[in-house]
Amino acid sequence: MAKESGFGYTSLVRDCYRSGGYVFARRAGSAGEGKETCRVARLASNENPRPPSPRAVEMGCQALREGNRYPDERTGDLVEALREYHGPYHFVTGVGMDGVIETVIRTLVCPGERVAVSTPTFSFYGLAAIAQGAEVVNIPRNSDFSVDTTSFIRGAKDAKLSFLCTPNNPTGNVTSLEDVEEILTSISGMLFLDNAYVEFCDTDYRPLMMKHENLVLGRTFSKAFSLAGLRIGYAFVPEWLVSCYMRAATPFALNSVSAAAAIGALGDREHVPETVARVRDLRKKVIEECRYPVFPSGANFVMVDVSPLTGREMADRLLEHGVLVRSCESFPGLGPHYIRVSIGEEWENALFLDVINAL
Repeated sequence: MAKESGFGYTSLVRDCYRSGGYVFARRAGSAGEGKETCRVARLASNENPRPPSPRAVEMGCQALREGNRYPDERTGDLVEALREYHGPYHFVTGVGMDGVIETVIRTLVCPGERVAVSTPTFSFYGLAAIAQGAEVVNIPRNSDFSVDTTSFIRGAKDAKLSFLCTPNNPTGNVTSLEDVEEILTSISGMLFLDNAYVEFCDTDYRPLMMKHENLVLGRTFSKAFSLAGLRIGYAFVPEWLVSCYMRAATPFALNSVSAAAAIGALGDREHVPETVARVRDLRKKVIEECRYPVFPSGANFVMVDVSPLTGREMADRLLEHGVLVRSCESFPGLGPHYIRVSIGEEWENALFLDVINAL
């Protein structure tokens, strides 16, 4: 008689994957949503509600016609397009920002070495580091969620790699250039500065790449470029890291359709500015009109304190009225009373304000 599926083999699974893992935002179609409305306001995942640039769609479709061939393992055409867009920097690519994060960790961190993370923040830094066998040290932010540079430098002193997200997910804080530079000059390891939402703020961290050899600037096409479904990440890196990263990277990780669509998106110089202008206008409206405290944000989302309710309780109540938001309870180092609300289409944010202000 055949053994029950998996019986006796679960002991082979590593401890870090027996439980826990990344907590995904709810998606449209979740149980119970849309009870009072046929349209769901999708404000949980920081997606861009605008469709991709027509140039991105066209170039992606063209590349699909050659889908029988392997992609360029070095994504040379995309790297060249990034240089035309940003300037003479050095770049690496990956399957979304997550793929870049994983590969940087794999390139730099040995089991047992320390990885420092400024929290509360995106949980994947710690999860990916633990998967590599690293010791993760969480460094709490100030009560207003700004970075305490003294504490961060002290906590990251012996770290091989440190993570700092700006604008920060989920709080929206923007860390100043001066603070980032102080950190860079005070630590001996590498700093991974996650700039996934940087297009939506006024701070440009790119000039730091010309001055510091221990900096990686992570970027994505998921937010401002409207290509979340194609999973395209990239990073500004020092020249010395490029060849090492390529050795550690999964072969042919970024597919040719995604790479071509990214090149098309970079060639449309109107899409991102239009998106950013719309987000800033709607973000201002949400901050000003929500009756609950909303934190300042430099991203395409805001964080709301919904005390005395928990984030889960408020998310459930909003869901009953067709509004999908993210409870922040799963973010390391954050209390239970917060939700994160994406800046979506105008009607979506209007519905959010109507519902939450009536609760």
